Amino acid sequence: MNLAAAANETMAHNSNLLVYSAMAVYTLAFLAHMAEWVFGSRSKVGRTAAALTVQAKAPATAAARAGAGGSTGTAVLERPKVITRSVPGSRDVPDGPGAAGGTEKGDLYGRIAISLTVLAWALHVGGVVTRALSVQRAPWGNMYEFSTTFAAVAVGLFLLLLVLKKDVRWIGLPLVTSVLLDLGLAVSVLYTASDQLVPALHSYWLWIHVSCAIISGAALYLGAVSTGLFLFRDRHEAKLADPTGKQPGAFATSVLERLPSAASLDKFAYRINATVFPLWTFTIIAGAIWAEAAWGRYWGWDPKEVWSFITWVAYAGYLHARATAGWKGRKAAWLGLIAFACYLFNYYGVNIFVSGLHSYAGV
Repeated sequence: MNLAAAANETMAHNSNLLVYSAMAVYTLAFLAHMAEWVFGSRSKVGRTAAALTVQAKAPATAAARAGAGGSTGTAVLERPKVITRSVPGSRDVPDGPGAAGGTEKGDLYGRIAISLTVLAWALHVGGVVTRALSVQRAPWGNMYEFSTTFAAVAVGLFLLLLVLKKDVRWIGLPLVTSVLLDLGLAVSVLYTASDQLVPALHSYWLWIHVSCAIISGAALYLGAVSTGLFLFRDRHEAKLADPTGKQPGAFATSVLERLPSAASLDKFAYRINATVFPLWTFTIIAGAIWAEAAWGRYWGWDPKEVWSFITWVAYAGYLHARATAGWKGRKAAWLGLIAFACYLFNYYGVNIFVSGLHSYAGV
């Protein structure tokens, strides 16, 4: 029967070559994304911020000299009021100029980075598909296959948002960085030779349950990136809004001024998490149905089941807190990051350190 068929070694070898090739191109994309931010830092945003700082000091001295003694014939420039935080009921703070920083050179490197990301993603998907063809099954039967597919879906969602004309190029650098780390861990630590699975996994529920888990996790990852950046941007805006406190440094200003506003980052993360939460709910339900078919019970307090439920509760708490006025902003953001940490532990921690019914797939 096909269940006992040996793996196609040629296909498996081609899969490995494609994954390594994708890593090489992702590395080039990473360098291009870095170049976009570096050259974008020399933007008019940074120059304007420096000019405003100089102008803010000079007029104060001139105004003090002029005092009540009338006009001195010198035009005194008042420090412009920079609106960095929205007040209740007002519009959001305008977003920054993006990763390119508003410069032509920065934008050029950004376009190169996206092109390289698309090429790497195509090679990456090819590696996942040939892995599936090598054993004629879903390509997520162990941690290596799950990790490579997870990364491919995350990049695919990012590219889909770009195709939909969403201004999310700022995700490119952290995304490509984490994808390289994920693939590096997959090929060096988690690698498992292409082979057939135990009979319990030969079910159409593998396609349904695990694919939903991967898509959910990839989307939740994008939400977690936005949430993490929100915490930095929100603190940056708070410092700018408090002239008596310590002002942010030049490097922090150069980077954070080009991100979307804190309100936009918060909104993006909330929308991503709220959109994918029903899919994560279905993932748990599908897993319970599969468990009944495989083990004769819907729920058995297996570690994987428990942590899937904990992750669900954490995201449910985040969405409830985010919808409650007193928990918007940083408190809800931290809860969102804790929820994603639960997802990561459910995958890495439970699979590696905890034994249970889900341990049959191996690493």
